[in-house]
Amino acid sequence: MLQSNLKAPVFRLTDIFKRTIDLNEYQDKKVFIGFFRHAGCPFCNLRVHTLTRIYEELKAQGMEMIFFFESPERVLLRSTFHQEVSPIPLISDPEKIWYNAYGLESSGYKSAVSHLSSFVQTAYNAIKTKVPVHMMAGGESIKTMPAEFLIDKGLMIKKVHYAERLNDRLDISVVKDFARTQ
Repeated sequence: MLQSNLKAPVFRLTDIFKRTIDLNEYQDKKVFIGFFRHAGCPFCNLRVHTLTRIYEELKAQGMEMIFFFESPERVLLRSTFHQEVSPIPLISDPEKIWYNAYGLESSGYKSAVSHLSSFVQTAYNAIKTKVPVHMMAGGESIKTMPAEFLIDKGLMIKKVHYAERLNDRLDISVVKDFARTQ
C-alpha cells in the first residue's frame, strides 16, 4: 500500500478515448486518481456520477481527475454512462498492473460484507440515479476494493484512501478542500 508524502507511481497510458495520459504532464496540477471496480458496480458508478458532477468546479481550481476501471475497454465503451465520463480520462486496466502499482487490495471478505450490508440499497440508488448496474463481464474480480488518491503538485501523494467497504470513499468535502488549497 502507498502512503502519503511519497511520489505517485508514474504512468503513461492510453485511455478508452484513445488519448495518451502521461502522469508526468500533471506535475503542475493537483490530481484525484480513483481506482474503481467493474463497469457494472453500483458502488463505483454512483461515485463516478458524484465526481463527474463536480469536475468543472474542481478543474476551475486547477485539479484534474483520472479514473481507472478493471473492466476491459470494450465493456466500458459499451456503456453510454462511461463514455460520458469524458473529458475525465478513463483507463481500462484489466490486468490490474496499475491497481497493483498503487497497492489496491483484493478482499473477498470486505466485498462480501459490503454486498450483504448495503448492496440492495446501493443498487436501488444507482438505478434511481440511472447509473449502470450489471454483473461482471468477464475477467473482473468481485474481490477488488476501491481506492482514491489525492496527488499534489510535483506528483506527491497527499492523501491515500483504501476502501474498507465498497461504499467507503473520501468525503467530497475533503476532495474540494484539497482542490482549494494552494
